Amino acid sequence: MAAAGGEPGEPSSQNVSDELFQNFYTEVKQIEKRDSVLTSKQQIDRLLRPGSSYFNLNPFEVLQIDPEATDDELKKRFRALSILVHPDKNQDDPDRAQKAFEVVDKSYKLLLEPEQKKRAVDVIQAGKEYVEHMVKQKKKQLKKDGKSQDVEEDDPEVFRQAVYKQTMKLFAELEIKRKEREAKDMHERKRAREEEIETAEKAKRDREWQKNFEESRDGRVDSWRTFQSKGKSKEKKSRSFLKPPKVKMEQRE
Repeated sequence: MAAAGGEPGEPSSQNVSDELFQNFYTEVKQIEKRDSVLTSKQQIDRLLRPGSSYFNLNPFEVLQIDPEATDDELKKRFRALSILVHPDKNQDDPDRAQKAFEVVDKSYKLLLEPEQKKRAVDVIQAGKEYVEHMVKQKKKQLKKDGKSQDVEEDDPEVFRQAVYKQTMKLFAELEIKRKEREAKDMHERKRAREEEIETAEKAKRDREWQKNFEESRDGRVDSWRTFQSKGKSKEKKSRSFLKPPKVKMEQRE
């Protein structure tokens, strides 16, 4: 029976993909074995190299460990790497060592949380699936053009590099989106706080105005009464001038 998705005798694209993926992780393990013997300085340089803020978003990349590693393997790797970069072991460069140690510690703690670990694994898987899709599209176009379906990603090392780059890109995009959400949330919280302060200040001003109004009310009433009484007094005086003089009767002799 012909393999699904291919010509008779040809391995299926899924089998090829699985084989490539297995080769990819075999290569990764070889690199991990090689890099695990890096000196303390080399590990610090690796963790603090230019662009490390994005390289180090992948906790498996930081710890140089397979995503399928067990918790026990993860713990052993963390201990070995943390000892290499610990400031006490690098007293000639304690500041950089401290930063590198913090990167290792953060990645380890992240992978101890099931949800965070799953998220990291999902990103790596998404990167792999994207590269597989692109390879499949390339082969499909080559077949349509009647050309050889050999592509550079058939080389396990090229495939590994492609997955690595795509994975790093996905981690970077997620981090950028996270920062954007964080900035937006911070702006919203700041705006809400400003509105809260403005509302409180307005209420305070209203209370002070009402208080001053009530405290000065008696004074205003007294002033009005005084004004009214003075007005009546003036009116009486004005009327007295209007009285006609008394006429004296002439006395006859």
